[in-house]
Amino acid sequence: MTTSAPTRQVRVLAAPGGRHDEILTPAALDFVGRLADAFGERRQWLLKERRRQAIRLATGSPLDFPVATSAVRNDTSWRVAPPAPGLTDRRVEITGPPDRRMAVNALNSGARVWMADFEDATSPTWGNVIGGQLTLIDAIERRIDFTTPEGKEYRLGENAATIVVRPRGWHLDEEHLEFDGRPVAASLVDFGLYFFHCAQRQIDAGHGPYFYLPKLENHYEARLWNDVFVLAQELLGIPRGTVRATVLIETITAAFQMEEILYELREHSSGLNAGRWDYLFSLIKTFGHRTDFLLPDRAKVTMTAPFMRAYTELLVRTCHTRGAHAIGGMAAQVPSKDPAANEAALAKVRLDKEREAEDGFDGSWVAHPGLVPVCRGVFDGVLGERPDQIHRTRGETTAADLLSVRRISGPPTEDGVRTNIAVALRYFDAWLRGQGAVALYGLMEDAATAEIARVQVWQWLRHRVIDRETVLRLLDEELAGLGAEHPWAALDEVRELFERTALSAELPLFFAPDAYSRHLVRGTEPLA
Repeated sequence: MTTSAPTRQVRVLAAPGGRHDEILTPAALDFVGRLADAFGERRQWLLKERRRQAIRLATGSPLDFPVATSAVRNDTSWRVAPPAPGLTDRRVEITGPPDRRMAVNALNSGARVWMADFEDATSPTWGNVIGGQLTLIDAIERRIDFTTPEGKEYRLGENAATIVVRPRGWHLDEEHLEFDGRPVAASLVDFGLYFFHCAQRQIDAGHGPYFYLPKLENHYEARLWNDVFVLAQELLGIPRGTVRATVLIETITAAFQMEEILYELREHSSGLNAGRWDYLFSLIKTFGHRTDFLLPDRAKVTMTAPFMRAYTELLVRTCHTRGAHAIGGMAAQVPSKDPAANEAALAKVRLDKEREAEDGFDGSWVAHPGLVPVCRGVFDGVLGERPDQIHRTRGETTAADLLSVRRISGPPTEDGVRTNIAVALRYFDAWLRGQGAVALYGLMEDAATAEIARVQVWQWLRHRVIDRETVLRLLDEELAGLGAEHPWAALDEVRELFERTALSAELPLFFAPDAYSRHLVRGTEPLA
């Protein structure tokens, strides 16, 4: 690690926008450049290691708890840092993109935490990336109030939620910023700009710079984040250990290294979160070539499936053994104006949150302010006045438990195939137009949903449990439906993106990197 100033500067390759100069100051760009200089090569090496690991697992290497780190798991003495101000009680957390409307609604929702999401809930247009940074500054400075052209007022209340920022994952680039002739890691852009402008502001407000870390695949990637935190705090003169980070366990390989991930981040850790759809997405990416990992319709893969139960029980046990919070998964239902449909949706949310609270989770996620009272009521009933239930633990979990997918495997239905195609197409259409969180069929969907939808279609085709002719027929029908719903939809681009990411012989690891480069970079505007 180096703290010397880089001899090369970050270049902005995008046209200026309204108030962008408040974010892209010379000092802020220099700070991001220092991070890129210190960690860019290491990040590239870790991404190459991801690819090497994927090849090893695809060619028969077993996945198990690492022998090399058994001393970390066997050492009962270490704990993570104590909860930071504003993160002591996390019984309800709300997530969404960092736009002004979402910010006000989320901060006023009654949730204890708002996760401002630059990752799965944000289409990474340059306007969204910089606009999100402006939203966070304005929220912290309490100057975010506004009135829509229709006359609706948005005003920030007194008891606002604690802000936690989710930067984009290590696998993504920000092509509007260049350092040493290469795009800057999107994760370092999102983290660096927020940290530079808001870390001290948050400390002065009584909280701190807090983060959610997505898509980690091993503890080396957690170590990289920890080193980023150490250098960032050093450069800005902020006491070491002020940062707190919660890691989303949403890859199958990370599930086998939960303790190691907490250990690497222990001076900055505030727990782990169970990310359901990305976890299933990772499972298919990793083992999609194997028939014993063939999943049925995603609606049938519930959190009560044996391998999903094993995953969540291990997460609760790991966190509570080490003094960390265990945060449950997303309730994505969107409240309905139809009373019967709304009551049915809320009943599903209540049942899901009751399971999590009884299993020992300390809090959970919702995607809509209307779900906050349900989630809060469930956790209030279990926690009472206590901020958590870290005293509770779970039984042992084996590698075989985590990989016991065969017990729920089965062929898809045509309705399941159609649903996946319909959701992926409509999400891609919205994402290409600059919208990353989309209400579809009563659920608030983000990139994780599109990922599991398209990789399931790929897996079913690979194992010939559906035929290509059926998929193409359903694709044509759903594109026609999309065009009828949204005459402005760029159907050719949407179809091309689906075919490239779901119907190709080799499975692209993520849909976003290539689609971003093709459609959202530099002077291009989102598709109208």
